[in-house]
Amino acid sequence: MWAFIHKFGSPPWFFRFASTAVRWLLPVVIGALVFGAVWGLLYAPPDFRQGNSYRIIFIHVPSAVVALAGYYVMASAGLVSLVWKIKMADTAMRAVAPVGAALTFVALVTGAIWGKPTWGAWWVWDARITSMLILFFLYLGVIALFEAYDNKAAAAKACAVLSLVGTVNIPIIYKSVDWWYSLHQPASIKFTGETAIDASMLYPLLVMIAAFYGLFALLVLVNMRTELLATYRQSAWLRSELG
Repeated sequence: MWAFIHKFGSPPWFFRFASTAVRWLLPVVIGALVFGAVWGLLYAPPDFRQGNSYRIIFIHVPSAVVALAGYYVMASAGLVSLVWKIKMADTAMRAVAPVGAALTFVALVTGAIWGKPTWGAWWVWDARITSMLILFFLYLGVIALFEAYDNKAAAAKACAVLSLVGTVNIPIIYKSVDWWYSLHQPASIKFTGETAIDASMLYPLLVMIAAFYGLFALLVLVNMRTELLATYRQSAWLRSELG
């Protein structure tokens, strides 16, 4: 197992792995997104209180869930970079940040669209919404730090520290609706206790969450492959891979 994990630190091996994985993931992710979107947006029943306006949940919740998980991926890469000095971890951090920022932005925008008919306002300084905005700025901070340093090793170290410090915001996002008065509804999907969403809405939502995880993996792999192309463009192994 450790030998397999060690392979991920090898740029030539990871470049081959990413190229193969992208080819397999692309049709699966597109198919899952189309299937889940059609199921949720067209065939799931309307909500008895919100009518059809709730259907944005099939975009809002998956983007928010994966944005949070993506931050843990970035922070884990930062930890690996700080402790074991593995360069591929730096590449992973840099690849995850724009994808996570985009997903967080989608979650914020779709939340605002959903909030207008539900709360009567595009934006409120709700605990969960505010902590999600902080998450967006954390992702942007990592992107900015990578661009701010000419010394890439110093940039990676600064980004790793910021990523790890920012993890304190993730449990705040999860628990904000429990800790403070919040307009934001509690979690509809629960690992313990009864799920507060009907099966006819739950199943397409789960499909969309899985599809967004696949989309996240696909985009991160594409970004990492692009980073490797830029970093090792003069290397013999890359010229050999590209034929």
